[in-house]
Order: sequence, then C-alpha cells, then structure tokens
Amino acid sequence: MSMKQVDMVFPESGPDRALAAEIFKIARDDGRRALGLESMGILTAYDIPVVKTVFASTEEEAVKAADEVGYPLVMKVISPQISHKSDVGGIRLSLQNEDEVKAAYREMMESIPDKRPDAVIEGFQMQPMLSGGREVIIGMIRDPTFGPMLMFGLGGVYVEILKDVRFAIAPVNEKEAREMVTGIKAYPLLAGARGAKPSDIDALVDAILRVSRLVCDFPGIEEFEINPLMVLEEGKGAFAVDMRLTLKKNW
Repeated sequence: MSMKQVDMVFPESGPDRALAAEIFKIARDDGRRALGLESMGILTAYDIPVVKTVFASTEEEAVKAADEVGYPLVMKVISPQISHKSDVGGIRLSLQNEDEVKAAYREMMESIPDKRPDAVIEGFQMQPMLSGGREVIIGMIRDPTFGPMLMFGLGGVYVEILKDVRFAIAPVNEKEAREMVTGIKAYPLLAGARGAKPSDIDALVDAILRVSRLVCDFPGIEEFEINPLMVLEEGKGAFAVDMRLTLKKNW
C-alpha cells in the first residue's frame, strides 16, 4: 500500500459533497440510519485517506479479496448490530495465507451467532495489516444545544479505558484542531516520547479539519466516529481503518 502525505488545506475544488450526499441518499432510501465501513466513500469524498478495504460475503470471496489486499491482513465482521467487533470475536489479525483466511471465516461464522444471535452477518472486510503506527479516534456527537461536538483521543480500546479525550465545537480552525491533538494527556506518545519517532501530527490536524467540515456540511449526521485512525510516522500520513456513523431520524 502506498503511503501518501496529506495536504494541510483543502484543495481548491473542495470536498466532493455530491458524492457524500449520494451515499447518504442511498442509505435513507434503504431505510438505514447506521452506516459502517461500507460507507468509506464518505471519507474519500472529503479527502480523508483510508486503508485499502475489500469486502467479501462468502468464503470464496474472502480468499479472492485476501489475494487482492495481500498478506498479512486483517479480517473483520460486518454487521449492523455489532459496533464493537472485538467484543464478539469478530476480528482476526495478521492472517498469513489462504488457509488462515478460510479458518477465520469458518470460526467467525460459527462463533459470532452464539454470542450475538440477533446479529445479521453481512460479510467481512479485508484490510492490510499496518505496523508502526498509533491508533487514534476522531468522533462527533451532535449536542442539541451546542451542535456538532468533535472529539479526539487515543483509539482502539484505549478511548474507553483511559477516557483521555479532548472536545471542541465544530467548525474548528487549524489552531483549535491542533490544540485538540496536543491537549490529550497521552500527547507525548504521539510526539515521540523516550526516543520514539514522532507521529504525523499534521496529518491528524488535517483529518480533524476535514471531519469538522463534513459534519457541518451534513447536519443530518447525528453521530460519527473514525476508530481507529492509524497515524504513521511524521510525513507518512494517517489512514482511517474503521468508521461508523448514525443519521438523524427522518432526515
């Protein structure tokens, strides 16, 4: 996978609002309020880099998708009823070959219904393993009084355990976005504590600015979350690995 460095400003053409609007329209026409990684096109429309993702609904498709993505890879279940995939064993990491992909498919298809009988398994997403980065989260909840409240913190399981996050009311400017990043207690980890290489802070700031623009452009977004956003070393960018959002009723 190529690693591109993102720009600190929007291109002159701006985000592709029409593309995002079309994705939202399709969801509304289908009667869906909850959107997951299948709607990564929304991020693409706003120039937020995403990890290459191929979807598969059968074991045969999973094998073909794995060949397209390349090994090692990550395999995750897709289900509207499952927000936290790790809680139900819906993630397999560092799969190395076709046999491991087949085994992971069969194990998840057998075990997940036991843990979540209500869950409809729509398929699986296949992504390359990213190494050397740190997981962060960018989220938004629309407050009835203040409007869209942006949130930033360490991602993955850490956001719930450490609760080390910063909030800001959208829209935010570059200074405010940078303060969100530098303001968390764990910022030294991103800045390169104890001789570690610093993370790409500029890419994080850019991603926050783009999310701010997105949630302001579409007031029908009730909740939004990129978790994790994998931030790589300085100059190598940050890439959305998973996302979910909820639309307002009757929007």
